[in-house]
Amino acid sequence: MEVILLERIEKLGQMGDVVNVKTGFARNYLLPQNKALRKTKQNLSRFESERAQLEADNLTRKNEAENIAGKLENMNVTIIRAAGETGQLYGSVTSRDIAESVTRAGISINKNQVILNRALKVLGLEPIRISLHPEVSVEITANIARNKEEAEQQLSQGYAVSAVPIEEDRQPEKAGTPSSDNTDGPIKANLVAGEDEGKED
Repeated sequence: MEVILLERIEKLGQMGDVVNVKTGFARNYLLPQNKALRKTKQNLSRFESERAQLEADNLTRKNEAENIAGKLENMNVTIIRAAGETGQLYGSVTSRDIAESVTRAGISINKNQVILNRALKVLGLEPIRISLHPEVSVEITANIARNKEEAEQQLSQGYAVSAVPIEEDRQPEKAGTPSSDNTDGPIKANLVAGEDEGKED
């Protein structure tokens, strides 16, 4: 289906571009959200007559988005989740969780503005892109931890807290030292065999 874009769509085109898209994408996303018009002679004329107003409205929204982006820049939001010893979450962190955390921090966004390229299923610091406008996005950090103390530690050291403690007191075995588990078995067997070989019938 050919449509006329009413705003910039990432990886698709700019305002006013006529592009060919899948019918389902147009009917389920572009058209109902007023991001595009079906290409017809009537709609082409309508777009040209309203283009100046559309561009002015777009500029206003862009300026508002840039203002919000300035407030979101370098923001860290803490998300507390239960996790196992390896750091694997019991479940995952969703775009809704992140949007709610940002909103609680004082800046209202919705889950559709949170861009996740993969499921968040482990503890740690995750960079998250927030799309505020077709031409404006900003990166924040989601600090996923099991408690506030762990979140503070992750933030200060810049990476995930190790879920498995390192055994510092364990001493490495010296080369050539036989293991205690095998000391008595094979050695005694050899001695007995040697004694038997030295005996006369």
